[in-house]
Amino acid sequence: MKFTLGEMKSDVSVAVEEEEEAYGRLRRMAEANAVVVFSVSGCCMCHVVKRLLLGLGVGPAVYELDVEPGGRAVQAALRRLMGRLQAAPPVPAVFVGGRLVGGIESVMSCHINGSLVPLLKEAGALWL
Repeated sequence: MKFTLGEMKSDVSVAVEEEEEAYGRLRRMAEANAVVVFSVSGCCMCHVVKRLLLGLGVGPAVYELDVEPGGRAVQAALRRLMGRLQAAPPVPAVFVGGRLVGGIESVMSCHINGSLVPLLKEAGALWL
């Protein structure tokens, strides 16, 4: 199959536009609530993060990316944002106050060192 430079440029432009759209969608979703969890149905680490937040009294907005329309594109954007290797899943991904906290390791570290609750209070997710 032979492509001209114009056709290749168009494909690249479309890919860049789709990536920018996915990042924009990710940003809007992450900023829409005080706490947002990007998850995949059946992921045990995603379940752990959601249970931890619920146990602290936080009602996060949860996006199940395997069910969410356009979820694959958002998952790809998360993978790039989190700097994950292609094989490493980008979920769970937790945003607090519109800022990326990280995955399970980061959230659990914040919980253990005592910085998670103040972060949740600052974002307005906890009133205690």
